[in-house]
Amino acid sequence: MDGEHGDERLAGRLRALTGGTFPVAAAVVGAGGTATASLGADLGADYEIGSVSKGVTGLLYADALERGEVTAGTALGALLPLADVPAGAVTLGALATHRSGLPRVPGSARPWRRTVALWRHGTNPYGEDVAGLIEQARTVRVGPRRPRYSNLGFELLGHALAVAAGTSYAELVAARIGTPLGLGCFYLPADPSELRPSALAGTSRRGRPREPWTGEALGPAGGIRADIGSMARFTAALLDGTAPGTAALHPVAPFTGGTRIGAAWITLRLRKLSVTLHNGGTGGFRSWVGLDRDSGTGVVVLAAASASVDRAGFALLTRDRPPT
Repeated sequence: MDGEHGDERLAGRLRALTGGTFPVAAAVVGAGGTATASLGADLGADYEIGSVSKGVTGLLYADALERGEVTAGTALGALLPLADVPAGAVTLGALATHRSGLPRVPGSARPWRRTVALWRHGTNPYGEDVAGLIEQARTVRVGPRRPRYSNLGFELLGHALAVAAGTSYAELVAARIGTPLGLGCFYLPADPSELRPSALAGTSRRGRPREPWTGEALGPAGGIRADIGSMARFTAALLDGTAPGTAALHPVAPFTGGTRIGAAWITLRLRKLSVTLHNGGTGGFRSWVGLDRDSGTGVVVLAAASASVDRAGFALLTRDRPPT
């Protein structure tokens, strides 16, 4: 592995927290400045941010509400060709708070077979285009409207928002988040050929290679890739309110384990802190974004291995502060 890059103190903390056995990067953002560091890869290397992409979709949902493009009561069937099936009656507001009644993944996608292929061979369990996603959604059963985490729900939410805006989801992310916030490396590859030269390859915890998780349908739920500098700027924009749709951060309903949820973003109490966060995981990557909004501090951790970085993220947020 390459050596350390960026802020030396943060790099040391990152090595102590993760062991430094796989590429990992972190940023600590606050009123006093931003510190970034990387172990095992250049600062410009890009990672799969996994389900942190749902947090991006939550921002786009809140922004669409502000623009008047949709309402919380807008049904999926009003935007996607689902009006004649049960999923079409699900509202965008229910999707945004994981109360849609939709399963985590569609049964027609044969999730067990895909999971076995992932763990045995490192294959990408996703990869459908939007038409394939719609075909899957047409066959799902809709259950009770109780808190239930759904990748399928956020895939459909993001693509419905794109239809409402008259564009694709990838273009919506670029136009409303990536370009305005100056995120130079913040993109959604539809297939491996669209990966940038800076894209890292993910691995399992034991170092086995994993295929990149690419696919048009996956985008709103887990398809964004970014480098640590772009994620630091993204986090700063969340903290200072310049990111679109920051109302998504405000909790509006109870979720699970004593937490509360806004539009994708989870809020929990940790000691005396109120932490707003989202984490992510793909076959070969892990990610964590956490905000202490009261102090104006945020932390991002990205890893090119399927080893949780949640503990490192919480430790950096609660014990470390950016330079003053």
